[in-house]
Amino acid sequence: MAKVLYVDYQKCTGCRLCELVCSVYHDGISNPARSRIRVMKWEQEGLYIPMSCQQCVDAPCMNVCPVKAISRDEDMGRVTVDYDKCIGCRSCVTVCPFGAMSFNRMDKKVFKCDVCDGDPQCVRFCDMKAVDYVDADEVSIQKKRDAATRLSRAGKEAAALVAQL
Repeated sequence: MAKVLYVDYQKCTGCRLCELVCSVYHDGISNPARSRIRVMKWEQEGLYIPMSCQQCVDAPCMNVCPVKAISRDEDMGRVTVDYDKCIGCRSCVTVCPFGAMSFNRMDKKVFKCDVCDGDPQCVRFCDMKAVDYVDADEVSIQKKRDAATRLSRAGKEAAALVAQL
Protein backbone atom coordinates (compact mmCIF):
# COMPACT_ATOMS: atom_id res chain seq x y z
CA MET A 1 0.00 0.00 0.00
CA ALA A 2 1.34 3.43 -0.99
CA LYS A 3 1.86 5.89 1.82
CA VAL A 4 1.59 9.67 1.65
CA LEU A 5 2.20 12.66 3.87
CA TYR A 6 -1.03 13.76 5.53
CA VAL A 7 -1.15 17.33 6.80
CA ASP A 8 -3.57 18.45 9.50
CA TYR A 9 -3.07 22.20 9.12
CA GLN A 10 -5.24 22.89 12.16
CA LYS A 11 -2.50 21.41 14.34
CA CYS A 12 0.37 23.32 12.72
CA THR A 13 1.80 26.14 14.86
CA GLY A 14 4.11 27.49 12.16
CA CYS A 15 7.31 26.58 14.02
CA ARG A 16 8.89 25.45 10.71
CA LEU A 17 10.91 22.69 12.40
CA CYS A 18 9.80 20.38 9.58
CA GLU A 19 11.59 22.64 7.08
CA LEU A 20 14.79 22.67 9.11
CA VAL A 21 15.02 18.92 9.68
CA CYS A 22 14.24 18.29 6.02
CA SER A 23 17.05 20.52 4.79
CA VAL A 24 19.50 19.05 7.31
CA TYR A 25 18.54 15.49 6.35
CA HIS A 26 18.90 16.09 2.61
CA ASP A 27 21.63 18.72 2.35
CA GLY A 28 23.38 18.75 5.71
CA ILE A 29 22.54 22.41 6.38
CA SER A 30 19.74 24.14 8.23
CA ASN A 31 18.24 26.20 5.41
CA PRO A 32 14.46 26.35 4.83
CA ALA A 33 15.03 27.30 1.18
CA ARG A 34 16.43 23.80 0.63
CA SER A 35 13.53 22.05 2.35
CA ARG A 36 11.20 19.71 0.49
CA ILE A 37 8.32 20.79 2.73
CA ARG A 38 7.31 24.42 3.06
CA VAL A 39 5.08 26.01 5.65
CA MET A 40 2.81 28.57 4.03
CA LYS A 41 1.96 31.28 6.54
CA TRP A 42 -1.10 33.48 6.77
CA GLU A 43 -0.21 35.13 10.05
CA GLN A 44 -3.18 37.51 10.25
CA GLU A 45 -5.54 34.54 10.00
CA GLY A 46 -3.36 32.38 12.23
CA LEU A 47 -3.05 29.72 9.54
CA TYR A 48 0.10 27.73 8.83
CA ILE A 49 -0.11 25.04 6.19
CA PRO A 50 2.77 22.64 5.51
CA MET A 51 2.91 21.92 1.77
CA SER A 52 4.85 19.15 0.05
CA CYS A 53 4.66 16.87 -2.95
CA GLN A 54 1.31 15.10 -3.13
CA GLN A 55 2.80 12.18 -5.09
CA CYS A 56 0.05 12.65 -7.71
CA VAL A 57 -1.23 9.57 -9.51
CA ASP A 58 -1.27 11.46 -12.82
CA ALA A 59 1.67 13.70 -11.92
CA PRO A 60 1.90 16.84 -14.09
CA CYS A 61 5.63 17.09 -13.36
CA MET A 62 6.16 13.58 -14.70
CA ASN A 63 4.01 14.21 -17.77
CA VAL A 64 5.75 17.46 -18.75
CA CYS A 65 9.37 16.34 -18.32
CA PRO A 66 10.92 16.40 -21.83
CA VAL A 67 13.65 13.85 -20.97
CA LYS A 68 11.51 11.54 -18.77
CA ALA A 69 13.69 12.24 -15.74
CA ILE A 70 10.65 12.04 -13.45
CA SER A 71 9.04 8.67 -12.87
CA ARG A 72 6.98 6.76 -10.34
CA ASP A 73 8.58 4.34 -7.90
CA GLU A 74 5.77 1.80 -7.73
CA ASP A 75 7.20 0.06 -4.64
CA MET A 76 7.10 3.24 -2.55
CA GLY A 77 4.24 4.88 -4.44
CA ARG A 78 6.22 8.08 -4.91
CA VAL A 79 7.31 10.28 -7.78
CA THR A 80 11.10 10.48 -8.12
CA VAL A 81 13.63 12.53 -10.07
CA ASP A 82 16.53 10.86 -11.90
CA TYR A 83 19.26 13.48 -11.63
CA ASP A 84 21.38 11.75 -14.26
CA LYS A 85 18.66 12.50 -16.82
CA CYS A 86 17.39 15.86 -15.53
CA ILE A 87 18.47 18.83 -17.69
CA GLY A 88 17.25 21.49 -15.24
CA CYS A 89 14.66 23.00 -17.60
CA ARG A 90 12.25 23.59 -14.68
CA SER A 91 9.15 22.62 -16.63
CA CYS A 92 8.14 20.47 -13.66
CA VAL A 93 8.45 23.46 -11.33
CA THR A 94 6.12 25.44 -13.57
CA VAL A 95 3.33 22.87 -13.82
CA CYS A 96 3.18 21.58 -10.24
CA PRO A 97 -0.25 22.70 -8.94
CA PHE A 98 0.99 22.57 -5.33
CA GLY A 99 4.27 24.43 -5.80
CA ALA A 100 6.01 21.35 -4.45
CA MET A 101 8.77 21.21 -7.06
CA SER A 102 11.63 23.59 -6.37
CA PHE A 103 14.86 24.55 -8.07
CA ASN A 104 18.19 24.88 -6.30
CA ARG A 105 20.17 27.59 -8.09
CA MET A 106 23.46 26.54 -6.50
CA ASP A 107 23.19 22.87 -7.52
CA LYS A 108 21.19 23.69 -10.67
CA LYS A 109 18.78 20.85 -9.89
CA VAL A 110 15.09 20.51 -9.22
CA PHE A 111 14.06 18.90 -5.97
CA LYS A 112 10.91 17.64 -4.30
CA CYS A 113 9.78 15.51 -1.40
CA ASP A 114 11.05 11.95 -1.55
CA VAL A 115 9.42 11.02 1.80
CA CYS A 116 12.97 10.42 3.07
CA ASP A 117 12.93 6.93 1.56
CA GLY A 118 10.00 5.89 3.76
CA ASP A 119 11.05 7.56 7.03
CA PRO A 120 9.95 11.21 6.64
CA GLN A 121 11.88 13.37 9.07
CA CYS A 122 9.18 16.05 9.12
CA VAL A 123 6.83 13.46 10.66
CA ARG A 124 9.41 12.31 13.21
CA PHE A 125 10.13 15.82 14.47
CA CYS A 126 6.68 17.48 14.35
CA ASP A 127 5.78 17.86 18.04
CA MET A 128 2.22 18.89 17.17
CA LYS A 129 1.70 15.85 14.90
CA ALA A 130 0.50 18.16 12.12
CA VAL A 131 2.29 15.97 9.57
CA ASP A 132 1.82 12.21 9.43
CA TYR A 133 2.81 9.41 7.06
CA VAL A 134 -0.22 7.24 6.39
CA ASP A 135 -1.67 4.78 3.90
CA ALA A 136 -3.08 6.74 0.97
CA ASP A 137 -6.65 5.51 1.49
CA GLU A 138 -6.62 6.66 5.14
CA VAL A 139 -6.39 10.28 4.00
CA SER A 140 -9.88 10.25 2.52
CA ILE A 141 -11.36 8.66 5.64
CA GLN A 142 -9.66 11.19 7.93
CA LYS A 143 -10.76 14.14 5.79
CA LYS A 144 -14.36 12.90 5.83
CA ARG A 145 -14.21 12.48 9.60
CA ASP A 146 -12.78 16.00 10.04
CA ALA A 147 -15.39 17.53 7.73
CA ALA A 148 -18.20 15.73 9.58
CA THR A 149 -16.86 17.00 12.91
CA ARG A 150 -16.70 20.60 11.64
CA LEU A 151 -20.20 20.34 10.15
CA SER A 152 -21.59 18.96 13.40
CA ARG A 153 -19.88 21.70 15.42
CA ALA A 154 -21.21 24.40 13.06
CA GLY A 155 -24.74 22.97 13.38
CA LYS A 156 -24.56 23.07 17.16
CA GLU A 157 -23.22 26.64 17.13
CA ALA A 158 -26.00 27.70 14.75
CA ALA A 159 -28.63 26.08 16.97
CA ALA A 160 -27.19 27.86 20.02
CA LEU A 161 -27.34 31.21 18.20
CA VAL A 162 -30.95 30.63 17.17
CA ALA A 163 -31.84 29.69 20.76
CA GLN A 164 -30.39 33.00 21.98
CA LEU A 165 -32.70 35.01 19.71
